[in-house]
Amino acid sequence: MQSQDVAQRPAPGSPADRVVDVEQAEAALVEHYPRLVRLAHLLLPSGLGRSRRVLTAHALAQRALPRSRAAAPVILAQSTGRDGDPGYAYVRQRVVRTALEASLPLRRRAWPKRAQLPPLLPQVRGLKLFPRSGGADELALDQELSALSGPARAAYVLRGLERLTDGEVRRILTECGVEQPDEALREADTVPARYALLESPEFDPCSLQARPTDLMRRRQHARAALVAAAALAVCGTLLALPGDGWGPDGAAAPSYARNSAAEAALDPGRLVKVSPAAWRTSPRTDFSVWPARGELTGDKKLLRRALAVWARPGGSVRVSATPGTPSGGPAGPPQLLYAGGVDSARVVILYDGLRIARYAEPKDGTAGAALDFARVDGASGAAASAVVLGRSDDNVRYLTAPWVTKATERDLSKPGAGEMALTLTDGITSPLASPATRSGACTTWNVLEVTDASGAHLLSDLGELVPALLTSGRPTAEHDPTGAQGLRTWAPFACSLGEVRGQGVRTVNAWQYARQPLPDGSGTAAWVCTRADTWRGDGSRVLAQFRTPGGLFGAAVATAGDVPACGPRDPHVLAGVLWKSQGGTWYLLAAGAKGTESIRATGGVTGSGEGNLLAVRASQGSQAELAGRLANGRTVHGLR
Repeated sequence: MQSQDVAQRPAPGSPADRVVDVEQAEAALVEHYPRLVRLAHLLLPSGLGRSRRVLTAHALAQRALPRSRAAAPVILAQSTGRDGDPGYAYVRQRVVRTALEASLPLRRRAWPKRAQLPPLLPQVRGLKLFPRSGGADELALDQELSALSGPARAAYVLRGLERLTDGEVRRILTECGVEQPDEALREADTVPARYALLESPEFDPCSLQARPTDLMRRRQHARAALVAAAALAVCGTLLALPGDGWGPDGAAAPSYARNSAAEAALDPGRLVKVSPAAWRTSPRTDFSVWPARGELTGDKKLLRRALAVWARPGGSVRVSATPGTPSGGPAGPPQLLYAGGVDSARVVILYDGLRIARYAEPKDGTAGAALDFARVDGASGAAASAVVLGRSDDNVRYLTAPWVTKATERDLSKPGAGEMALTLTDGITSPLASPATRSGACTTWNVLEVTDASGAHLLSDLGELVPALLTSGRPTAEHDPTGAQGLRTWAPFACSLGEVRGQGVRTVNAWQYARQPLPDGSGTAAWVCTRADTWRGDGSRVLAQFRTPGGLFGAAVATAGDVPACGPRDPHVLAGVLWKSQGGTWYLLAAGAKGTESIRATGGVTGSGEGNLLAVRASQGSQAELAGRLANGRTVHGLR
């Protein structure tokens, strides 16, 4: 009794309950060898070259036998093969599968399949073998078949050469691992059904012509082989010498090792593209639900260049990153947010969950390409409302979130000036003036106002990929400053945003924490604290600013970095300034936030007062130390 392979064996009594042993498969292969080789030859792409295509077709047919002498189940597609022979169905299935594998393109950093490599056997040395030339019809058909994908070419040949129905072709392709057999059948329909030509001598790899190979090249190859053998012997000796070897790197892979995640990150076909409607049903309002927009989202060459430059920027690429933002390649396939033309450049914007990466190249080449990074982890809602597409002529253009319904431009320093509408085209704004690239004295500060279902939000360009979100109010109750009070609070201090350009700022809050009557009765001054927090957590910057009645701008009187003051963790601040009255008298003025019960000045100026305000006479140039006592007994010191 012959042994049988029980893996994937069909249920008894089914049409596929038949097995093919090695002898039966060999008999079918020998009997139908010319047809199987013709089948393989037709399925292989013409790009292999005529001689290699012939030898590969013979190799695929000869490797169609089972690898062991165990029986194998009949493939479900065509339970009876040619003339009712299940052995033929089995070897034909093997030929189709390996021919499809041989048609796949070789990929960098991926091991090739055996069928993709030149055949070890059969081999013919010194001669080129190729079928007899056919007529113009055969040549035209071969060119049309070569333009098809491997599965579509297989569908056409199985229909024409094997006379199979579409259902049988579909089952064979499915068994061979083709994921979309119906698409292959539709693609095969694009080639006219000239099936009689498949039987012509042009496609007969068993009736061959022979010609010699290049004799001079053969002689040069022989010399090169001798030199290579000598070099290999020398290298082998050197590697055998004692030394550190791979020891210093421990378990690390060598620098040329293949990494599947890194390869996937460089494949344009693996880019994540979110559905345009995903944000409507997602509980998240961050960059992960932004759809891919732009007219070049299908330009794989552009996307490949962007990904390759991200992973390995060349020496001519201008790379910039906000502080604390890593500039290394993505760990896996990133998400595509935009690919299209912006002014005179092609721009690609990508997101990997931590960073926004913007690749830009000129429309007439790649010289002068630029790569910019910005950290955006934790961005949500208003903080994920816009990304800079490009800057030109002191203007900036934004790509807005899909939930943004309106965009306007506003001069933050002039709260009564109103707003100017911007056009939104597929989420892209028309250009607006950018204060980030402007030099000279600051007289205006233009910001972007976006509107969504939750309200209006102000965003300021600070020279980075993601604009900073502006807020106002007490640190424990910040709100959007789009109302009249918020705009009035920001107006005198808008130009202070220039102090935090290029620092990776996420949000800036302006808080009027005190109002102080001036000692000479000339009015009431305002104390405002602005706090800029960064995406990375550290590097925060706090400014205490003082504005006298009628003053156009506020003056920064104290500044500090990486302190909790004026923030949600410590919503208290204390600052002082030397002020000269209209009568020429100098005073030390100081103010603390609500909850400050007393303030004391020591050093060059001495004095104290109850409450959160202090005004004592001083002399020009005096320096003093400030300390305040809160209602809970805690001491706060002057900001510095």
